[in-house]
This record gives sequence, C-alpha cells and structure tokens, in this order.
Amino acid sequence: MTWRCLIIDDEDLARELIKRHLREIEEFELVASCASAFEARKILQTEKIDLLFLDIEMPVLKGTDFFKNLIHQPKVIFTTAYREYAIDGFDLNAVDYLLKPITFVRFFKAIEKFLSQQTTIQTETLPSTTPPPSKENFIFIRKDRKQVKLILDSILYIESLKDYIKIHLANKTHTVKYSITAFHALLAQNFIRVHRSYIVNADRVSAFSKQGVEIEDINIPIGASAVFQKYLILLMASFFTSLHHRKPLVATAMIDFVSSICKKINSSLISDTSETQH
Repeated sequence: MTWRCLIIDDEDLARELIKRHLREIEEFELVASCASAFEARKILQTEKIDLLFLDIEMPVLKGTDFFKNLIHQPKVIFTTAYREYAIDGFDLNAVDYLLKPITFVRFFKAIEKFLSQQTTIQTETLPSTTPPPSKENFIFIRKDRKQVKLILDSILYIESLKDYIKIHLANKTHTVKYSITAFHALLAQNFIRVHRSYIVNADRVSAFSKQGVEIEDINIPIGASAVFQKYLILLMASFFTSLHHRKPLVATAMIDFVSSICKKINSSLISDTSETQH
C-alpha cells in the first residue's frame, strides 16, 4: 500500500530534508511540498492525503492552528525547531513530533509509529469472523534498494560489522548499513546491548553467565565494562520474569544464582573503581 504525504514548511531546507528522507521509503508518495498553510489548503481540497509533515511555527498562520481548523484531518507529524511546542502537537493527537534538524533515524521512528497506528486501525475494522492478524511488532529495514519488513520477535541477536550490522534470525540473516547504536534505538525494551558489538533479544536467551549469553547454542560475549555488566543484570531480570510465567519452580530455584552473580559483578566493579583511584 502507498501512503500519500504532504509537506508544509516555510523553510526550503527543511522541506528538502524531509523529501530526501521520504525518498528512502518506497511505501510513501510525496503529493506536494508547500511553503505555507494557504498553499497546502488548496492541495487538501483536491487530493487524498494520508499523512502531513507540518511545521508548527510559520508566518501568518501557525501549523497547529491550521490543523485544528481542518474539517477532514489526515494523520500529522509536527516538525519544529522549538522543543516547547511539543505539548501543542501531542494535544492534537499527532503521530509524532520531530525536532529540527531531523535525522533519518528519528524520522524513520516516526514513520514506524504511523504504520503501527494504521495496522491497529485496520485490525479494529476487520469483521469478527476474520482471524486477527499477528500482534507482533515490526520495523522496516532498507536492503537491496527496498524496504524489508522485519518481525522483531524473529530476531535472535544483532552483530556489529563496523558501518554495517548483521541481523540474525532463526533461518536467515540480513546485513544492512546501520550503526548498532542507531539500530538499537528502533528496538523494543527486550533488546539489550550486552557488548559494544552485540544486541540480544532477551526473550530468546536460553542460558547466560557473567562471560556470555547463549541463544540457540550460539555463545555471545558480554562486555567487561561496568555499562555492559549492568546490562547483564537487566538481561537476568528479563529472562527470569519470562521463565517465571512458564516454569515458576525453576525460576524460584535459580534466584540464588542470580543474586550471587550480581554480588560478584558489584564486587568486581568496586574493585575496578578502587584500583583506578589508586
């Protein structure tokens, strides 16, 4: 499905940046790019628009005031250089609020929110006899000049390869151009960065220790720094919360093991700190 978009911003550079970001996502078609709300009004009267990229602070008529007075309101992503306008945007049930200059990673996250909302709307309008679609979260990744849908629950772990990352699934891998830090920002909370080069899906972890975690017989190292050791504690908490629902007796029996690991981590961190001070 193709989503039809309209950009409204009085700044030429801001409009060009959004155009450039949109060109990276094939599912979105740019209908027009307008420098004022009055110019955009004519487009909205004659064209079907699914999503507005609307600047809040514009001369003569603010973007929020323009949107409030639309009879038929498309979904809207507000853009502005002023952080204080965020509340105004969300009061109008905006999909998202983007602070200029808009990076592609942040833009892509806003697009994901829009697509997620459309999936929810379509699900709610299905006849009751139709089986509901999967509730799994997903994102789109750019690969081979197209956007590939990636179900988050299918990811085992992510590996950094300098300027690229390798996304490991159960039966395949995707190698795409992302920094591991930028890609981590797109993921749900159950994805934990345990090493500068690895992110793991906590729901897929089958075993772990202070040195590493196991996912389907694959051993993934845990970073030695204090930051990554804290991630280990988070991983343990996530793992045993999940385990408790399936095997409460096993989870309870292993609580002492978790506590001992955490104490060792704390002791090593204190020791490292003392050595540094001396």
